[in-house]
Amino acid sequence: MGIEKSKGFKAVLKWLKTSKKKPFSFQSDAWQYYAEGYCGLVNAPTGFGKTYSMFLAVLIEELNRQADLPAKDRKKIDKADAGLKLIWITPLRSLAKDLARAMREVCAELEIDWTIGVRNGDTSAADKLKQKKLMPEVLIITPESMHLLLAQKGTSNNFKNLRCIVADEWHELIGSKRGVMAELAISRIRGLVKIQSPERLLRIWGISATIGNIDEALDVLVPYPELLKVIVKADLEKKIVIQSILPDHIDMLPWAGHLGHKLAHKLLPIIYKSKTTLIFTNTRGQAELWYQNLLKLDENLAGQIAIHHGSIDYELRNWIEDAIHTGVLKAVISTSSLDLGVDFKPVDTVVQIGSPKGVARFLQRAGRSGHSPYETSVIYFLPTHALELVEAAAIKEAARTQDIEARQPVVMAFDTLIQYLVTLAVGDGFDDQQIFNEVRETFAYRELLPSEWAWMMQFITTGGESLTAYTEFSKVEKVDGLWKVISRQIALRHRLHIGTIVSDAMLKVKFITGGYVGMLEESFITIIKPGNSFTLAGRVLEFIMIKDMTVLVRKSKLKTAVTPSWMGGRMSLTANLGALLRKKYNEALDKTHADEELDIIFPLFERQARVSHVPKDDEFLIELINTKDGYHFFAYPFEGRLVHEVLGALIAYRLGKVKPISFSIAMNDYGFELLSEQPIPLDEDNIKQLFSPDHLGEDIVASINATEMARRKFRDIACISGLVFQGFPGKYVANKHLQSSAALFFNVFSDYDKHNLLLRQAYDEAFYQQIEEPRLAAALHRIQASKVIIVKTESYTPLCFPIKVDSLRENMSTEELGQRIERMTAEADKKSERQK
Repeated sequence: MGIEKSKGFKAVLKWLKTSKKKPFSFQSDAWQYYAEGYCGLVNAPTGFGKTYSMFLAVLIEELNRQADLPAKDRKKIDKADAGLKLIWITPLRSLAKDLARAMREVCAELEIDWTIGVRNGDTSAADKLKQKKLMPEVLIITPESMHLLLAQKGTSNNFKNLRCIVADEWHELIGSKRGVMAELAISRIRGLVKIQSPERLLRIWGISATIGNIDEALDVLVPYPELLKVIVKADLEKKIVIQSILPDHIDMLPWAGHLGHKLAHKLLPIIYKSKTTLIFTNTRGQAELWYQNLLKLDENLAGQIAIHHGSIDYELRNWIEDAIHTGVLKAVISTSSLDLGVDFKPVDTVVQIGSPKGVARFLQRAGRSGHSPYETSVIYFLPTHALELVEAAAIKEAARTQDIEARQPVVMAFDTLIQYLVTLAVGDGFDDQQIFNEVRETFAYRELLPSEWAWMMQFITTGGESLTAYTEFSKVEKVDGLWKVISRQIALRHRLHIGTIVSDAMLKVKFITGGYVGMLEESFITIIKPGNSFTLAGRVLEFIMIKDMTVLVRKSKLKTAVTPSWMGGRMSLTANLGALLRKKYNEALDKTHADEELDIIFPLFERQARVSHVPKDDEFLIELINTKDGYHFFAYPFEGRLVHEVLGALIAYRLGKVKPISFSIAMNDYGFELLSEQPIPLDEDNIKQLFSPDHLGEDIVASINATEMARRKFRDIACISGLVFQGFPGKYVANKHLQSSAALFFNVFSDYDKHNLLLRQAYDEAFYQQIEEPRLAAALHRIQASKVIIVKTESYTPLCFPIKVDSLRENMSTEELGQRIERMTAEADKKSERQK
């Protein structure tokens, strides 16, 4: 029977008509496929109701069930059918709250007596206790909280009436270990449902807006060959207006951070003409800086703007989210904490400050404005230096052609699997053969060997070959045929640190008079002295002392202060955007293009062409400059910071084989610099050999400290796998102690346990995530096919100047840097004039 003939569908249609709406074809398609027992992935633009495509599918099924029941049997059957019907996985806490609000409204209007629960790090202990006694019909949950649920005793009873699992914003999870956590949790819940209700069909669906490898994304989420699978793709286009904020004057030598604050005044009219504006930055530190900057420009914004990021206290974040909904705030400066799925009706404008580093991220952020089908999403791009205007032109083209990045799924993450096994052992225990079979069905572990499984079982029960003598690593033992954690202390410690996000130890920041402000990383607060001031959550705070692992502060009388730094602030340009940038550089001097961004920076490219060369997309540019600092080698692959960091070390190593020579290395997303006190042995004969992909693996190992990179990766792996304990709430282990403990294990495994899977994983992650070896190899192959242009120039060029400034920034104060840049600019201008 077609779903349109069902009573549930008619009830939903009638409800939609009351607000003059009707379903999009992709929504009714999803409802039909769901009714027919399919699993799948819904792919549609932001703001077109992807949530309703799945939530209403489950509600239609419930309405049909109720309609088919005789009234006298309904209460009795409802009681037997109580508990979880739908698990909704979401990556963000702010998204969960917004979803719950929308779902409650729908259930109330359709007269479905369902409870909508939320479970994440912000959920109170009282709410968790209520859920333990009686699960809500719908549970909105993060991957970490799903595993915490599996770590409870008697958890298997929670899923006996479960009908569907939905992974929301699946594109955001798929490329991380959090996605692997979701895969594992789904595999276990699916196994429990099979045991308790063999006849019940558990459907698995995903929701995604922007992703380049959608078929693979479905395969990761639903890897089970016996299930019917489908991709429901909306044949709809979201209208997006991308507007660059253009400078009145272009500096001929651009550098990062400089232009952005010069353009800040141009944000004010945008904020005032909009109902509510979301202003996105890439880092928490930048969010704090821009808040202070806007207040300096216009004190009338006080009370009308706010900051939102993960280090701000939960209650304040909550208030900010509510204030956006009600339109109280004119602007909110945010990091990725408000990137996804949040439906803030008053938001009609978005601003991206600086490079978004990827097309998908930019379009996702654009979708926060005009969050409905017939509204236009408006996003402004504010460059922090002139060359980012080329990125703006590239992103516009990518949006037009839907050239979206693929998200590569994480596979064979042994640390996450070890954590998962201990989680199950902390809960009801597990049968190793049954769980091995379940795990092998997931995409992440389909290549898992029986020998690797045996190693992991040995690791969690004895600590493995090298740790057998230490009883603290014998966590799991066999009891009544199941593997369980018996020690209450081990269980408590494990539950405290379930998850795959390992950051520096975080300290709570609290007013000495009471009231929390947020969180700071330990590494930042250790350099602050009592009496010094810093900014957090838009407030200038004076540091008093640390007491019981809490930073005590008072309001500072200063108007400005140092901005905290957080780890992980440097994202790298995606391969898609890098390719588009090379294309746009090709068009920079071409007057036939239609990009206003390229028009306004045309003089900059004219200067680049005059003093050096503007590379076409089939060319590879190298600039050689001799200054009083030494001999500079600049190269421009446009492959992102991480690739350039390794590529710079690789070329330095290969040059060192030609002639003993030492280099300092600097890089940005566009290129890298090698600086030496000696002339660099480079010519047209050996350039292709230097950039050859031959012997890449061994040369990488020789050119960089791969062991040190793997050692740094191992710190997170050791935390995730439970090798090192991160401490109790309020008494976290200091970052340096975590690092030294992890390094000790790394050394022991390197010397005495070379087949240790965690050691192997550390090297794999260093090569494929940090070094990005496949992308590096592809870049070298492309360079081999390109025409190499070597230019010897007298002065810094528009292309190399941002790299040079970045290298100076790390060792100089802001004032010293400003003075140095002025001198370098004046000197370069003189030489440029002579070349005219």
